[in-house]
Amino acid sequence: MAPILCPVDPLTAREREVLRLVMEGFSNGDIARVLVVSAETVKTHIGNCLSKLGARDRTQAVVLALRSGQLDLQP
Repeated sequence: MAPILCPVDPLTAREREVLRLVMEGFSNGDIARVLVVSAETVKTHIGNCLSKLGARDRTQAVVLALRSGQLDLQP
């Protein structure tokens, strides 16, 4: 299997923060409450992550972010 390269457009700090919470099993509503933003803002961040990573869903976005080094398992 070829290594996953970082996308041309890297994730922002906030996008990484949102993906970390997704990785921990948080729903969009939970993420919104933790980050004190609207659920729509969370959806926007997740959509940006999907687009930047070329992922089809939240789970794949987390996996691709981990593989590309943009997210790690440590808090």
